[in-house]
Amino acid sequence: MPLIKTYEKDEATGELLEIYEEIMKLRGEVGNNAKLFSSSPQLLKQQLEFIKYYATHETLSMPLLASIRVCVSNQEKCNFCIDFNTALLVNNAKWTIEEVDNLKDKIYSEKLKKEENTLLKFVIDSVKNPHAVSENTISELKLQNWSDKDILDALNHGARMYATDILFNSFKIKDYKG
Repeated sequence: MPLIKTYEKDEATGELLEIYEEIMKLRGEVGNNAKLFSSSPQLLKQQLEFIKYYATHETLSMPLLASIRVCVSNQEKCNFCIDFNTALLVNNAKWTIEEVDNLKDKIYSEKLKKEENTLLKFVIDSVKNPHAVSENTISELKLQNWSDKDILDALNHGARMYATDILFNSFKIKDYKG
């Protein structure tokens, strides 16, 4: 049971109900990842906009973004997020469980392009130790044709996942079952 009040769909009213209905249209259900933010509809609305932005990102692929989330969450031992994003990779990108396990161990995957692996490593290293990022680090990414926007968007995605993992772990949100 979460340590803070989360609202089920049948308990939602007003703005929260409207947001839940939008989530239902997009995903067919309101998962615990949405319910986490249900005590603060404004935060839930921001989270939904964040998800929509990355779902239609023009250069950062779904497998790369899910890989970032898996690797960040693996470091933070957020089982819900690891399981949720593993399911996305397995069900939507046709990865195997072994390929996801390898990704978690090596922060690298043959399923990703070379440039995506470089960006993935940058994000994970930066989340762990942002002070170690140097001009050379960014130059290497730019040599692989990543724009400043791509680099910022990827690191923002990883940093936001880190923050979300903290919320899930602190408030004891139940593991993903999917």
